[in-house]
Amino acid sequence: MQNFKKVFLAAAVTLAFSAGAMAETLKMGIEAAYPPFNNKDASGNVVGFDKDIGDALCAKMKVECTVVTSDWDGIIPALNAKKFDFLISSLSITDERKGAVDFTNPYYSNKLQFIAPKNVDFKTDKDSLKGKTIGTQRATLAGTWLEDTYADDIKVSLYDTQENAYLDLTSGRVDAILADKYANYDWLKSDAGKNYEFKGDPVVESDKIGIAVRKGDPLREKLNAALKEIVADGTYKKINDKYFPFSIY
Repeated sequence: MQNFKKVFLAAAVTLAFSAGAMAETLKMGIEAAYPPFNNKDASGNVVGFDKDIGDALCAKMKVECTVVTSDWDGIIPALNAKKFDFLISSLSITDERKGAVDFTNPYYSNKLQFIAPKNVDFKTDKDSLKGKTIGTQRATLAGTWLEDTYADDIKVSLYDTQENAYLDLTSGRVDAILADKYANYDWLKSDAGKNYEFKGDPVVESDKIGIAVRKGDPLREKLNAALKEIVADGTYKKINDKYFPFSIY
């Protein structure tokens, strides 16, 4: 009987250890410098739409998730270097990026649109933009679009963060900014952006934003299933409505 108790106790310890080892913790990568999608609050905590969506997905997958921040320029290399397990930082799905990572289904749809001072007659056709200096964040779809479309006609000023691009707009160092419409929408509501407005129609209408994982990682399908669940049960809408009075899905 004594031996049986010892065997039973050993088995129980082994089972508990195995269960603990199976408890999964995932790291999500976020830039934390792109409000309202991702930034830091006054206490230094990462907040924003991307963070909230990431937390909701982790809850559906029944895993614990922690945030790892990364500079934008190196955010995809950091994912592939296993600094984190998935990247949820308003990343446009492009053919070039699909060569380096796998993407989930889009978790929101974006547009690209210019903003400039309200008191300036700013037109967005090619002839009107000649000689202008346009700001945008480096390594973004907006930056690529500007360089591919207007490289010979304008000066493109590239910035490490979107916030630095806005600073140069308010100081007059650039004539306008091209960026994600919904990031611009949020900034235009701020005190710094109150004298600026959207100019012209969006130049890109369907910029799909996805979550990136390493090539071949089965986590992609788990994230897709969780995304489908949070859309179906209303969780996504609650997060959306926290930041925007319209759907961005």
